[in-house]
Amino acid sequence: MTAVEVATLDELVEGEALGIEIPGSEIEVALVRIGEEVFAITDECSHGKVRLSEGDVEVEQCRIECHLHGSRFDLRTGQALNLPATEPVPVYPTVIDGERILVDIDNPINNQEN
Repeated sequence: MTAVEVATLDELVEGEALGIEIPGSEIEVALVRIGEEVFAITDECSHGKVRLSEGDVEVEQCRIECHLHGSRFDLRTGQALNLPATEPVPVYPTVIDGERILVDIDNPINNQEN
């Protein structure tokens, strides 16, 4: 699979997560726009199995917080940054093509499998 169009830039509010189901797959990601970058992180906390898109985005630190227990994840790497989560979550490369946002679910940046 090549990169799949999942949203447009005008659908994203900077510093807020948007939960998206990837067309043609069972993968769901939280899309986050920070400045001119868009990040795609699996929309499920590795600890509490809840949607990361429902948590807060910490723009300056480039991370997202799980609303259930407060675990934070780096949007660039998927690494769990504090307990109770200890496992990373997959993050995927994004491409901005004009106004379109594309996500490559076949090549996670951190080589995690969903």
